[in-house]
Amino acid sequence: MLDSTIVRKLSVNIDHIATLREARRELFPDPVQAAVLAELGGADGITVHLRSDRRHIHERDVFLLKETIKTDLNIEMAATKEMAEIAVQIKPAMVTLVPEKPEEITTLGGLDLTKNLKKINPLAKKIKQARIMLSVFIEADKKQVESALKLRADQIEINTECLKHISDLPQAGSRILEEIVSVAQFASAEGLIVHAGHGLDYKNIIDILSIKEITGFSIGFAIIARAVFVGLKDAVAEMKRIIEHNL
Repeated sequence: MLDSTIVRKLSVNIDHIATLREARRELFPDPVQAAVLAELGGADGITVHLRSDRRHIHERDVFLLKETIKTDLNIEMAATKEMAEIAVQIKPAMVTLVPEKPEEITTLGGLDLTKNLKKINPLAKKIKQARIMLSVFIEADKKQVESALKLRADQIEINTECLKHISDLPQAGSRILEEIVSVAQFASAEGLIVHAGHGLDYKNIIDILSIKEITGFSIGFAIIARAVFVGLKDAVAEMKRIIEHNL
C-alpha cells in the first residue's frame, strides 16, 4: 500500500547535455531547453555541476537556468572561494558542496567534511548568509553528518554510487543499505533534510525507496541515457512514476 504522507522530489542533473555540446564545440544541445523538458516530465528541480574547469556547464548556462526554470535550481560546486562568490551572484535555491578532482570523469566519493571543516566553514557561512540552502554530498558516515551539522547545512546528499553493484554482491549490498538507513535516520532526527544521489538508475533506486527519511533524489546519467531512446520528457516521467509508485 502506498504511503501518501511521503513526498519525494526528483532533481534532474543535466550536465551530460552540456557535455554533448562541448564535445563538438557547438551551441547545441542547449541545457536550458533540456531543463524545460525535464520539468515538463515532472522534475521537481534541476541540478548542474559548475566545475572549476568548466568542462560542461558554464556560468551563462547557470544564469539562464535561474531565469528560465520554474522549479528549484541546485548548483553542485567545489568548496572554493571562487565558487562561493559565484553562488552569491546567482542565488540558486540550493548549493551542494562536492569534492572535485581535475582528472575524474565524474565525482568520486563524498566530500570529507570532517577533514576539511576549517577550510569549508567560511565558504558555507557565506552561502548561508546569502539565504541559499546549503547541501553537502557525503558518504553514509555519521561523523560526516556531525560535521554537516557544525556547518549548519540544511541538507545532506548521501552518495549512492555503491548501489550500482548491489545485485552482484547481495551480502555487501545488505550491509551498505543498513549503513544508508542508519545514517539517514540519524541525520533526519537531527533536523537535516536527507537526499540521495550518484549512480542511481531505474532499477537500483527501488532498493532505497523504502527508506522514508530519504525525501529526494538527484539523478542525471541514467535519465539522459534513457532519453536517447524515449526523449527527455518521457525519461523523466518514467523515473517519477517509479519514485511515486514505490512509496
